[in-house]
Amino acid sequence: MPRKPDSDDKARPPGLKTLADLKHVQRTLAEAREREAAEMAARGALQKKRQTEQDLFTRAIGATRPLRRPAAVALAPEPPAPIPLQHQLDQQRVLRESLSDEFDVTTLLDVDDAMSFRRPGVGTEVTRKLRAGDWTIQREIDLHGLRSDEAREALGAFIRSAHKQGVRCVRVVHGKGLGSPGRQPVLKVKTQRWLIQKNEVLAFVQARASEGGAGALVVLLAPGRR
Repeated sequence: MPRKPDSDDKARPPGLKTLADLKHVQRTLAEAREREAAEMAARGALQKKRQTEQDLFTRAIGATRPLRRPAAVALAPEPPAPIPLQHQLDQQRVLRESLSDEFDVTTLLDVDDAMSFRRPGVGTEVTRKLRAGDWTIQREIDLHGLRSDEAREALGAFIRSAHKQGVRCVRVVHGKGLGSPGRQPVLKVKTQRWLIQKNEVLAFVQARASEGGAGALVVLLAPGRR
């Protein structure tokens, strides 16, 4: 005849065979609750400690305020390279410069034992000293082998550069024209015309024999800025 369940059997959860099993489960649950309570207490203590330290730090440094951020300046992109405007103007002036080949110099040249030119207001003493070699020749340009237009541009650039740099006395070699058609000194005559039209030129004389003679001119320039 089957056994009737007693009161202990009714209180025991399914799957537990004995009262000892039940007590073991209860003890395990109690330990889990204790561990959970201990962990919560530890977390609470740690949080309280951090708060205490924060309060201590705040009291130690006093009132604070956020640092003011420096005004930010928006940097413009790197500008393009500057345009050499003055250089362009100089180049345009060179292109516009028209030293005439037809300029009449007969009334301006002193044709004596050696041809010379002096600008109005410049005394004869200047050309005398040029002939005597009292001025030191500081620079020289040789126009040999150049076409007329090339020689004109080269001479103009040479005089401008020398004047800007404060050079006072230069030599211009144009040749004697022996290799020209008809053995006419074409470049020699044109060089004289070009130099007379340059405001930087105060005077010039035919070079001494040791400096080129009839194939060169010694030119005195007005004072320039160094």
